[in-house]
Amino acid sequence: MRQLFPGQGASRGNALGRARVRQPHALEVAEERIARSAVPAEIVRLHEAIGMVRTELRDLRSRLHGALANEVGEFLDLHALLLDDPELLQGLDGLITRERYGADYALRMQRNRLAAVFESMDDPYFRSRVEDIDHVIGRIHAALHRHDAQVTGLAGEIIVTDALAPSEVARLHARGVLGVVTAGGSMLSHSAILARSLHLPLVVGAAQALAQVNDGDVLMIDGTTGLVIVDPAADDLRAHRERVREGKRERRQLHRLRREPSRTLDGVDIRLYANAETREDVAEAHALGAAGVGLYRTEFLFLQRDELPSEEEQFVAYRDLVLGLTGRIATIRTLDVGADKADGSGLALPDEPNPALGVRGVRLALRQRGVFNTQLRAILRASGYGPLRILLPMVARREDLVATRRLLRQAAAKLRREGHAVADGIALGAMIEVPAAAIALPALIDLVDFISIGTNDLVQYLLAADRGNDALQELHSPLHPAVMQLLHQVLTTAQAHGRPAAVCGEMAGDPLFTPLLLALGLEEFSVHPGTLLEVRRELRAHDLSALRRRAPALLRARDRAGIERWLASVPSTVA
Repeated sequence: MRQLFPGQGASRGNALGRARVRQPHALEVAEERIARSAVPAEIVRLHEAIGMVRTELRDLRSRLHGALANEVGEFLDLHALLLDDPELLQGLDGLITRERYGADYALRMQRNRLAAVFESMDDPYFRSRVEDIDHVIGRIHAALHRHDAQVTGLAGEIIVTDALAPSEVARLHARGVLGVVTAGGSMLSHSAILARSLHLPLVVGAAQALAQVNDGDVLMIDGTTGLVIVDPAADDLRAHRERVREGKRERRQLHRLRREPSRTLDGVDIRLYANAETREDVAEAHALGAAGVGLYRTEFLFLQRDELPSEEEQFVAYRDLVLGLTGRIATIRTLDVGADKADGSGLALPDEPNPALGVRGVRLALRQRGVFNTQLRAILRASGYGPLRILLPMVARREDLVATRRLLRQAAAKLRREGHAVADGIALGAMIEVPAAAIALPALIDLVDFISIGTNDLVQYLLAADRGNDALQELHSPLHPAVMQLLHQVLTTAQAHGRPAAVCGEMAGDPLFTPLLLALGLEEFSVHPGTLLEVRRELRAHDLSALRRRAPALLRARDRAGIERWLASVPSTVA
């Protein structure tokens, strides 16, 4: 019988397949006591399951490449840390040893204990970590019952579940899953961002679907409208086939844009860069005709290892980046790692109460001068092989830039004395992702050669809304008047001082926001390679001068609805 359930489209695309229902992570297991003589074997069974999960996470981490390594890796690292948390492990052992609970019920009890602690905290960051606890507990429970055998053969299926971690998105996509429907979640979550980069259809907020869909049901999902249809009728199937055909036509049209200029209707060239972190990303950016790399993440060199990368190792990576771009600009962001991104080298500070607001980015770099100097030397050496720029993350004050410029001068002078080729006049830029830097930009602008706006962090810091918190998804939106005002202020300041300005956050890669950013004054975008052609198509569909004339109306908008009306009224030549 045909049923229709509403949700929110989080990753475009259509899918038609069999439902695979995964119930919520909360463990509904009955209380079970075991004999005292069975306690040692039950603890061994539990620890073997935990060991299986550790191996699974490590193997998955080692298989990640390119953008996936950055998007998914930090969550795998966090989950690996939780597996080694003494509070979790000792609590589980104690419940089995003292209370003689079976491992399943001990998992449920310990999950509820930890969740209650986190949920009672005032800090929304810690409240949001309950989801990570659920994912880890769920993995252990699955390992106890060897559920891995049941998740094979997923090709052709659509997963229906309560929530999905980014690591699971990558794993399911690799196994041939056609789409995902979740009861919770947000289109701004890391899982949704990853699904979009993988072109995996995703519908979030479809709680009714989870409650009523059964394993094996035929499902049709639309990742644009958010509709979920069970047992689609003949008309639904015809409409689906037409949407699939239209999607194929769109992909062919996009393919033809690979060598077309990123130029507006009135002839203004917009610089369209790619975000990257591996050779594969760089090769894809080159093939798509990107102007260069606007954000090269260097964290992948530091994470999941027990020692820091040497100067030579870093130099080779940066040199290969520059060579791979064949004369196009490479923008290398210095290390942005904190306690929320585990590393075995001991570089990040342990047990920070709120890593998102902690010692990360340039703050960590200036505390670890030796590590920072090694990275700067490697970057400067790579500058002899082609054009590059240096980008500092988490800049919040003038002192950060003064100290970095001093270190750069000293490192360049020493390298030249050692006989290395170092380019003259290497540009230094600042990530504008802290509201203080955005507001005080006029007092910083003389110390930077360019800026790059990181909207992912800037929006959540400005609105005091964690983008991973489902309860705040209505609040966490770039379509907020304060975001519009601040972006316009930053771009106007940069233009007045002759400094190039780019947006490298998720906002830049969403074609929906392209006319809005153009109207506010943006002329440089840095996006995930997977969305580069869509953004180029949108750029080519608008008259820049007309959008700039409409900017005052956008800035007068008093709420999200007003900004959405402005966007809906923008004329476009995109079919």
